[in-house]
Amino acid sequence: MKLSLVPTLSTIGLIQRIHRTMTTAIASHDLPSSASRAAPPALPARLRELRSLEDFEHAARRHLPRPVFGYISMAAETRRSLRGNRECFDDYGFVTRVLKDVSRRSTVATLFGHEYAAPFGIAPMGISALSAYRGDLVLARSAARANVPMIMSGSSLIRLEDVAKEKLGAWFQAYLPGDVPNITALVDRIGNAGFQTMVFTVDTPVTPNPEHFARSGFTSPLRPSLGLAWQGISHPRWLFGTFFRTILQHGMPHFENNYARRGAPILSKSVTRDFSDRGHLNWEHFGLIRKIWPGRIVIKGILHREDARIARDMGADGIIVSNHGGRQLDGAVSPLRVLPGIVDACPDIPVMMDSGIRRGSDVLKALALGARFVFVGRPFGYAAAVGGEAGVGHAISLLQQEVSRNMAMLGINGLQELDAQTHLCPYR
Repeated sequence: MKLSLVPTLSTIGLIQRIHRTMTTAIASHDLPSSASRAAPPALPARLRELRSLEDFEHAARRHLPRPVFGYISMAAETRRSLRGNRECFDDYGFVTRVLKDVSRRSTVATLFGHEYAAPFGIAPMGISALSAYRGDLVLARSAARANVPMIMSGSSLIRLEDVAKEKLGAWFQAYLPGDVPNITALVDRIGNAGFQTMVFTVDTPVTPNPEHFARSGFTSPLRPSLGLAWQGISHPRWLFGTFFRTILQHGMPHFENNYARRGAPILSKSVTRDFSDRGHLNWEHFGLIRKIWPGRIVIKGILHREDARIARDMGADGIIVSNHGGRQLDGAVSPLRVLPGIVDACPDIPVMMDSGIRRGSDVLKALALGARFVFVGRPFGYAAAVGGEAGVGHAISLLQQEVSRNMAMLGINGLQELDAQTHLCPYR
């Protein structure tokens, strides 16, 4: 027996009455008005118990339905790359300098001419609005308030125009369609919305093995079933604070930004997501994008120094070394291991990194090995799910405090002082 979760006219009234009774319970997920965004949201007592990025994952596992949590946490096949992304940081130990005056230290970092408050940003995460109410806006607003960059995912459920019009300085990550007319239409749409920086993700020629999605019950789009209904009912804070609230105020979410046109709904009994094969895309398509895109372009998903050099020579303004958080190819090398070689191959453009960053010490090791900036994904997604803007702001603050504290212990006042030969000792 199948049970549809799509509200009908007969259930809307009931949902609205229940929603009104839940208003107080979900208050911590409310988004501030534009007039109040200057002041950070108060930190609820339940978030004060979360003292590291890892803590947000444990809280999100309890808060989110299993399929939704499974989508965020998913890694390919044996999860070898996911583990490797963390284990590679253990290859280096810090060499500290002592009796240095570190009272003037600052975590400020400059990227593309902008001075950010910290050397890290929020990586693109798909369907954030399914795990947190208006998730992409939560992440963008939190990042703007903290003065760190945020990259909006192309696999998002909120129109890119809705984020761009708030002028939060967000970047946009494009999963390019498989044919030239749709590529040019999407690029034009991104530019017309007002984004200045486009992140071109290149490590998804085909969809990854869906094994772990199937184990968690996640499909794209989600298919209504008794099991999915139970997952919603057994997670009422998410059900009313995110899912029903979204439907009541904005209608059924759709994949909004994979193309210039609207995509499939997130919940459907029969619709298949229009996610075209990109196996034929090549450097000529990147060259086309470079010709028609007037803004800054960053290429994401590079692991080989020759690919990095090609990207630079064809006009990339920056590179993000990434294995997609271990979600694509099981066994793909961890970005930290190939980072120095790519920095050496492209000394004249910013080389950034994502995948596996969880601590301030991870940030500093990556910077010492040559990264200009790092991006963090899953933990900020978990923070948005369990605490809205307050949660993301708290997570950003925790990571920034760790960076600052560790800088003091290393004996440096500025991030530009970091040097692998001085401050790192390889164990292997």
